[in-house]
Amino acid sequence: MFNISIPDFKQINLKTEILAGLTVAMTMIPESLSFAILAGLSPLTGLYGAFLMGLVTSIIGGRPGMVSGGAGATIVVLMALIASHGVEYLFATVALAGLLQIAIGAFRLGKFVRLIPQPVMFGFLNGLAIIIFMAQLEQFKIVENGVAHWMTGSMLYTMLGLTALTVAIVLIVPKITKAIPASLIAILIVFALVQFIGIDTKKVVDIASIAGDFPPFHIPSVPFSLATLQIIFPYAVIMASVGLIESLLTLSMVDEITNTKGSSNKEAVAQGTANIVNGFFTGMGGCAMVAQTLVNINAGARTKLSAFIGAITILIIILIGAPFIELIPLAALVGVMMIVAITTFKWGFFKMLRKMPKSDIFVGILVAAITVFLHNLALAVLVGVIISALVFAWDSAVRIRARKSTDEFGNKIYEIYGPLFFGSVTTFMDKFEIDNDPARIIIDFKESRIVDMSAIDAVNKLTSKYASQQKSVVLRHLSEDSRKLLENAKGIIEVNIIEDPTYKVMPQK
Repeated sequence: MFNISIPDFKQINLKTEILAGLTVAMTMIPESLSFAILAGLSPLTGLYGAFLMGLVTSIIGGRPGMVSGGAGATIVVLMALIASHGVEYLFATVALAGLLQIAIGAFRLGKFVRLIPQPVMFGFLNGLAIIIFMAQLEQFKIVENGVAHWMTGSMLYTMLGLTALTVAIVLIVPKITKAIPASLIAILIVFALVQFIGIDTKKVVDIASIAGDFPPFHIPSVPFSLATLQIIFPYAVIMASVGLIESLLTLSMVDEITNTKGSSNKEAVAQGTANIVNGFFTGMGGCAMVAQTLVNINAGARTKLSAFIGAITILIIILIGAPFIELIPLAALVGVMMIVAITTFKWGFFKMLRKMPKSDIFVGILVAAITVFLHNLALAVLVGVIISALVFAWDSAVRIRARKSTDEFGNKIYEIYGPLFFGSVTTFMDKFEIDNDPARIIIDFKESRIVDMSAIDAVNKLTSKYASQQKSVVLRHLSEDSRKLLENAKGIIEVNIIEDPTYKVMPQK
């Protein structure tokens, strides 16, 4: 179940992995802090979540190069629980969500992420890119007397200038050298510029202090009762679903970028284990983080080492490096994340608009809209998959065809094309001319397949109608799985299946 492996350091670029890990840590800190504060949690709860998620998944995860941390997608769905029952119920819920995720991985259900269509992936990534970009705009606000408002005057111009400088450095550096991640160089240059010149601008410390100790072991202080389970279980299911959907979509994205294959089931187990650890070490839990994963991949990381380095870096910062990190200008981190948002967005979607079916375009736009306006990634993906499935079912239903002919013995032959399932049974039944057909008809399923109970029932009704007129029906070229379905239905329906001796049906492998 667990995938603990020691990498072969001779086959990896240690410098690239280490520098990528440092860059990831720098970009993860403000996001973890922001979402923790938004949810009404201690800033350290957010940082502990980032450290523990990154550490555990980098050791036993199923996707090298992927980064996990205290993600906003998972904590947002728990905000109502935190407000109504407090942080202890949060820890219990995170641990329970972890158990559910491990169960999904153990029963090898992670593979169902393959059922997510490409338009849904486009919509998910485009919506996420917009969310990442919009989240950075929040850093252009300041809080005075408990009220947040937009920056003005020199403060705004300074923030915009430093952000633009960061973006420019990230874009220019790769054209000069790829030895060091451009994002890390940009952060260091902007940091040095602000410190040496003494520029007055918003820094990490303006969000919250990040100094603390090692995450303490802590059993959630909640009553161990059925009443507690009834409270936390619905939230745990939602968190587990959202976390796995985002993690497995991120895994698929990395697979596509790197032309390698990760294990969805191992990743589900790793995410679940990390969340259980979070629940007992006062972390807010989380999942894979698309933005940080893209930073990691773009920096050249291809192993689990970079994610491990990023997690350890966050711990070191918490223990001893807070005074230094708190001085990093937020404009530098905003610039890096804006580049991530721009590169995450699937710009090729616009070029494909004229080539894609209208249903796929609609699904992509709808998923992006739900992601942006509701901030509910699980709902967005679920709606997209359901609509895509319904469109596919409709297209398959209307495309079923029957080619009619008569053999030398006067038998009527119906050659069926397309799958016979719940959506196509009506069209299938309309193809037959029962009153005008001869005494014996042959239904050839060589190019078709009986898929479900609705299809079996349709065949039964059809043969019954012919039988009522003393006409016989022969089913020919049934696939092996179709035969099995009909055999399983014995005792429920009666179907006259006669094998034509002139044909040999090859069993499907």
